[in-house]
Amino acid sequence: MVAGLAKAGVSVPDGFATTADAYWHFLDANEGLLDDMRKLLEGAEGAKLHRDVRGFEERGKKLRQMVRAAKVPEDLVEEIKDMYQELSKLAGMEEDSEGAYVAVRSSATAEDLPNASFAGQQDSFLHVHGVKELIERWVDCCASLFTARAITYRHDMGFDHMAVALSVGVQIMVRADTGSSGVMFTLDPESGYKDVVLVQGIYGLGENIVQGRVGPDEFLVHKPTLKQGFKPLVRKQCGPKEMRMVYNAEKRTLVNLSVPEKERKCLSVSDEEVLLLARWGMQIEEHYGNKPMDIEWAKDGDTGKLYIVQARPETIHSRSDINVYRQYTRKKEQKIAIEVLAEGIAVGNNIGYGTVRVIESPKQIDQFQPGEILVTSITDPAWDPILKDAGAIITERGGRTSHAAIVAREMGIPAIVGAEGARKSLSDGLDITVSCCEGDRGKIYKGKVDFSVVEIDVRTLKETRTKIMLNIARPDKALAAASLPCDGVGLCRMEFVFADHIGIHPLALTRFTQMPKDVQTKIKKMMEGHGPYNQPKDFFVDMLAQGVGTLVAAFYPRPVILRMSDLKTNEYAQLVGGSLFEPKEENPMIGWRGASRYYHKDYKEGFMLEIEAVKKIREEFGLTNLKVMIPFCRTPEEGKKVIETMAEAGLTRDDGLEIYVMAEIPSNIWMAEEFCQHFDGFSIGSNDLTQLTLGIDRDAERIYPLFDECNKAVKDSCALLIKKAHEHDPPRKVGICGQAPSDHPDFAAFLVEHGIDTISLNTDAVVSTKQSIIEKEAALDR
Repeated sequence: MVAGLAKAGVSVPDGFATTADAYWHFLDANEGLLDDMRKLLEGAEGAKLHRDVRGFEERGKKLRQMVRAAKVPEDLVEEIKDMYQELSKLAGMEEDSEGAYVAVRSSATAEDLPNASFAGQQDSFLHVHGVKELIERWVDCCASLFTARAITYRHDMGFDHMAVALSVGVQIMVRADTGSSGVMFTLDPESGYKDVVLVQGIYGLGENIVQGRVGPDEFLVHKPTLKQGFKPLVRKQCGPKEMRMVYNAEKRTLVNLSVPEKERKCLSVSDEEVLLLARWGMQIEEHYGNKPMDIEWAKDGDTGKLYIVQARPETIHSRSDINVYRQYTRKKEQKIAIEVLAEGIAVGNNIGYGTVRVIESPKQIDQFQPGEILVTSITDPAWDPILKDAGAIITERGGRTSHAAIVAREMGIPAIVGAEGARKSLSDGLDITVSCCEGDRGKIYKGKVDFSVVEIDVRTLKETRTKIMLNIARPDKALAAASLPCDGVGLCRMEFVFADHIGIHPLALTRFTQMPKDVQTKIKKMMEGHGPYNQPKDFFVDMLAQGVGTLVAAFYPRPVILRMSDLKTNEYAQLVGGSLFEPKEENPMIGWRGASRYYHKDYKEGFMLEIEAVKKIREEFGLTNLKVMIPFCRTPEEGKKVIETMAEAGLTRDDGLEIYVMAEIPSNIWMAEEFCQHFDGFSIGSNDLTQLTLGIDRDAERIYPLFDECNKAVKDSCALLIKKAHEHDPPRKVGICGQAPSDHPDFAAFLVEHGIDTISLNTDAVVSTKQSIIEKEAALDR
């Protein structure tokens, strides 16, 4: 890695490596050792070992003792000594010194295979000092080929135990114990989406993140626009980072120290450092033949420099079928009441059912029965003999790169990690459902909750003239949804990001100093773990840009149409500080909403923040596939005012931006020619259009049965809009982002017949509706 990447500017600590030949030379030099090891391993071919966990552990222990008791040949000792002294000189050490501090890292010869992952199974050692300790740790690395986890894995994968050797890397120690460290993947490890780099970071040495002992900070960077020179850090999430592993020089040992509360609320690396790591990740990926990579990094706290300390191919998604999309949907009608018992970080994208088995220690794993759902505090390699037989795995601690998460992905087992309090809320014998298919947060339900599952092979679906778009609001589901057979996003609802990512009224941030003390305190609390920001309104812009930017990045370069905020006054009032700014209206559905707010003196400064976020996504992130849409625009004159207000904030069509308008008011239909003069296209909002065409409050229970998107008046309005928009010079596009096409395939067919340009659907309706559109277009062609 040093030779291949140093010229490209990737910083890798100086070091040397012993080869697999050195490993075999060591074992061969001890007469009879290989034969004795083979005899002890002969029984490791029987599946009964998986039931005799303690016997299996004992066998591995004896093998490790045999290796540690063996003598390292003098010629090999001298070679290692010479290389270590040379390395110490490079580190600036005096010749008569004991030598440099180094990291000693194992690498099995089969570790980089695309269909197997030996990564993390062998031991590595940090802050090793002096020749004597270096030789001892080198032997310990060799012995670690025979841990219970390593033997089990080779057995399951069909590898000959005595055909796998070990290379040992020795690197100058990066003082991450005074700085930070972490891992990164050159794809999203949950969905397999390949156009992002996921970076995770903690304080101190990386052992804590590898073992899943602490919750890391998490960053997401978009690769295509990073390559173009932009700064697309589309997601930042502050983790708890509870402990920092440091080196105690006096005791010559590693210790964990608690991280002060104030420091936990700060990010472990800066934005620029994250972007640099992501660039390095892309270079490493390219160096290894454009294969997704699993990389470890460290920041030296003494020098402030970043280093790449380890890299290996990612083996889970690199061997999965990217053409098959599996979609789980919780059924609306359930046999039992829905009760969520616990939540945590979802690993994978599937469902598990089973009976709970709470186990406190690996010493109790003989109590575990295949198919049960394992619940524990945290796992390590000692748990491996039972993990592959689990119906699901739940741990109270750990993050996406914890041991449990890695094994679960590899085995295709649903897992929820970081589920605080799970051992209290879940008890032995309880039947539960483990859901990892509802976004980043995994949910644990009481009893068996019914889900439907559809497997989609995108290769079986033909292309359609009518563009198929998605309605999607949650950024945490975007990376997985991007693999659906679609042409982009027809409706991204900004208000969902308001609620989920911000939760604060925009004006409470622009007028922060005028807010009551209790509101200021609440806002400061909500801003903790983000920033730092020069002023509170910057928090709004940053969080909105991240939430929307993640979604836009997922579908790049396909278009994503963002509908600007469309909360009603009663909904705005529920945001922190919102009741201080919002009027009370009898019918907010047709009150001060949408376009009428954007240029109004009582909200304009809030809209300006929305525009700043859009500019950041397009100009800083480079995501020019983002388009904007104005909702509830009553007149063409109002549309003109909104566009002028956008221009005041520096957002214009000059850089290719397209501006759409929702067609959800009868005036949008009857004055379509005038609206065409201000907007690039329309998107039909079938819910509001039906409500206002038929004069029905869709929230009024007694008259709701009269609400019908397929009513002739509504359908004729849609057909008329399509005709007027297409007759305009130049022609304007028309799409639909309302609920109707998802619920009524015949409505979609009607729109196709009248030449609609795009139909935007809920994710669970894409395949069935696309198939009916294929059939309708074929019938029209006949």
